[in-house]
Parts: sequence; structure tokens; C-alpha cells
Amino acid sequence: MPAERGQGPGRGATDRGSAGRPTISEVAAEAGVGRATAARTLGGYGYVSPELRERVLAAARKLGYRTNALARSMSTGVTHTIGVIVADIGNPFFAGVMRGISDTSRARGFDTLVLSTYEALEEEVAATDVLIDKRVDGMIISSAAVDRGEVAHIRAAIDRGVPVVLVDRAVAALDLDTVVIDNRDAAREAVETLVEAGHRRIGFVWGPPAAEQPATRRGLLARTSRNLWTDGERLRGYLDALDDARIPFDPELVMVGEKSERHAAQEVARMLALPDRITAVFCTEAEAVIGALRAIRAAGLSYPRDVSIIGFDDSAWAAVMEPPLTMIEQPVHELGATAARVLLDVLEGAEPRREMHTLRSRLIVRSSVGPAPAG
Repeated sequence: MPAERGQGPGRGATDRGSAGRPTISEVAAEAGVGRATAARTLGGYGYVSPELRERVLAAARKLGYRTNALARSMSTGVTHTIGVIVADIGNPFFAGVMRGISDTSRARGFDTLVLSTYEALEEEVAATDVLIDKRVDGMIISSAAVDRGEVAHIRAAIDRGVPVVLVDRAVAALDLDTVVIDNRDAAREAVETLVEAGHRRIGFVWGPPAAEQPATRRGLLARTSRNLWTDGERLRGYLDALDDARIPFDPELVMVGEKSERHAAQEVARMLALPDRITAVFCTEAEAVIGALRAIRAAGLSYPRDVSIIGFDDSAWAAVMEPPLTMIEQPVHELGATAARVLLDVLEGAEPRREMHTLRSRLIVRSSVGPAPAG
């Protein structure tokens, strides 16, 4: 027999769940409403008057009732969950982006599932399949795709009614809402800062993943077609600043090949060994900054006396270096928060805008830029 109302929760109840959890029937009895009313309230579907809704929710809190999310999603088609795919959740940049996404999503009643791909497209495809199987309502993706032949998995998600917003990287083959920072302008400002300090031999670390050093500017830019959008934009900003200052492009001053701290150190060492060596370096990733610093130290040089340096992705360690490093600060939390807002607006009925949402970065000037050495 069902528990009598006067017995209270847990005493004499025979319709408890197998794990002793309170059921909808018990919540309904506690609230003094029918089971259907309790089910509509707790399932988030149908109409329930405000008075009855509050009675049901109060009873659920009192009994410690928790909604079966899977059952609710099967009946409503909504899980109140968004999926996020990033390159590396261990990277402080993506950790900051994820914080922005989760803070914004939680405030609007959505949970977040996160998967890392480590820049591998096959991992991204698998992650997309996992999130579709988990019945997420929408996805935010920092994609490793660079051309039309690599976006079938994203199109498949959209075809199944799962809205997608891109974050940090644009993909030219996809007409989607995309949230990015002003990569090209940020790189241009950084290199202009070095030019204004008198530098004309400015290294760029890191560049396209080409096997060989392109001999021409056109050849270099052609390599960016197989590069991540962010890397290509930062390279263009570097070239813009050289053009503005009428500094001839020298392919020997652009790193190509493997993107790693070790290779960055090797490439900066090579640039420092040129007959007309670099006097400054612009690094487009935190690992590139570390590699450059290792090479400068290994050459018996120091910054900014011998080599000036500016990097992307400001962080606490950059501020406590001696001297402190001049860095580009990306609005990582706002990047994630904006991507979440754009996606959640669509999930709540807004039409996709299918546009580039560009946030401004900031150059944090410290002490790693000095005048170009004489001679």
C-alpha cells in the first residue's frame, strides 16, 4: 500500500525506488496534488499553476527528490546540457575559456560536458559522436578542422538538430556563429611596439607546420591554408606591421615545422646565429615564449638588453619573471561566456546570427622590450 500522508517520508512507503530514493508518488502525496501534476512540474513540461508548482518543488526539496534526467530528456527531448570540445583542457587558455562557458551555462540552468582532442581531428570526430550519443542540446567547439573536407562531423551534428558555435578558431567552410579575439590586430600591435623600439630584425615564433622554409612571402602564406585559423591571423598581423614600417620580409625569421617548446628553442637559436641576427622575437603561444627564453639564455644573451620579446597568452608567471614579460592578454573568460550566451540564446529560441563575434585583446606592457642593440 502507498504510504499515508501522516506517516511522513520513509515510514511505511512501499513505492520507494530500488535505492531508497523518494518517488514522484511520494512527492505528490507530500504536496497534496495528483501524480500527473507532480510529474509535469518535476519533468519541466506542460502547464502547472504557480501555486501548485511551488508546493511540488517544496515537497521535492523536503523529501530530497532528484529528477531522473535521462527519463526527462526522453519525454521532453531536452537535457539542459551543452557539450564542449577543446584542444586541451589542461592548457590555461582553454581552462579559462571553459570557466567562462560553465559559469554562464550554470547561471542559465544548463550543465556542461567537456572533451579534449589534443588538436587531433579524429579525436574531435569521436568526441562529437560521444556528445550526440549523450543527447546534448548544443555544442561549443574549438575545431582543428581547416578545410571543407574536414567538417562532415560538425555538419552531421547540425543536421541532427544540435546547434554548434565555434570558439577561438574560425573555419571558413562553416557558416556558423564564431567567437574569437582580434588575433591579427593583436599581432600587428605587438610587432609595431617592437618596431617603435627600433627593431627591424624581428623573429616570428611559431608559424606554419611546413617541412621546409618557404622562400617567399606568398609561399609562406600558402602554407597557412593548412594551419589553424588563429596561427594564420597572427602571421598576417606580423606581416602587416612589417609592411607598415617598410621592413623587407625575410623568410629566415619565421619559424616553421613542429609546434613545440623544443622546436621553438631550436628555431630561435638558429635566428640568433644568423649573420644579421634577430634583435627581437614575437611569440604566438606560451610554449613558444618559453622556448625562446631558453634559446636566448643558451646563447649567453639576456632580454631585453640583447633581445626583446613579446608573447601571447598573458599569465601569472609572465608577470613574475625578471624582468617581467610584455604579453598579449586574451579575454579568455569572456570568450567562453560569449560563446555560451550565443549558443544558449539559440537553444532558447533565438535565430542563429551566423557571424563572427570578435573580442578585443590587450597588450600588457612590462619590461621585456628595450631598444635595438647598436650595430
